[in-house]
Amino acid sequence: MPYRFLASAASRATGRLGWARGAAGALIGIGFAAALTHLLLPGHNFEAQWMIASVGASSVLVFALPASPLAQPWPVLGGSMFSALVGLGVGQWVPIPELACALAVGLAIAGMSATRCLHPPGGACALLGTLAAHGWIALLLPLGLNLLGILAIGWLYNNLTGHSWPHRMPSAPPKPLQGWIPNYETGDLDAVLEEWDEVLDVSRDDLDALFRAVERRAQRRWQQGPPI
Repeated sequence: MPYRFLASAASRATGRLGWARGAAGALIGIGFAAALTHLLLPGHNFEAQWMIASVGASSVLVFALPASPLAQPWPVLGGSMFSALVGLGVGQWVPIPELACALAVGLAIAGMSATRCLHPPGGACALLGTLAAHGWIALLLPLGLNLLGILAIGWLYNNLTGHSWPHRMPSAPPKPLQGWIPNYETGDLDAVLEEWDEVLDVSRDDLDALFRAVERRAQRRWQQGPPI
């Protein structure tokens, strides 16, 4: 049993997007972000906040799920900074902490969605801003530097290890001849996922359900024929 477990873990660690690659990237990224912030903010006012906790969650997305729309540069930077600003503003104007926290996260989600920078760690940034005890600069400066460090290493590391980042989808193949609507098999899906060698933040079963629904819709349209 231990041997089988270790063998399975070792197989999952290898490959272009194995867990070892993501773990090593996060190690380098967080280390660089911490060193950068410590170097540029050496004053005693920032000793307690040279690293912002939400950046750890951002690094998981950037290095372990680099294809996710939530892990691209604009969501990482824009979503985190925008949410922190929302939290700081709400915390200053709403005197009830419980209400302020709830309002900040709700407004942050709405704002990130509207500006196309939805980033889950942004919810944590909104809470950090709402509960910040040292003011705007003490949160925004280290957070901004942390994020810039993660983005710099994310771009360098992902591209050096075989994954384009910002993520670029492979070019779509030409459409099949009109009127040809085959039924695909789950083996086809598995083969494509194997070829892509990509970590997607959607399960294989959900992908299969989505493609089946698209397939049924295309078949209904084909059976109905062109509109008269």
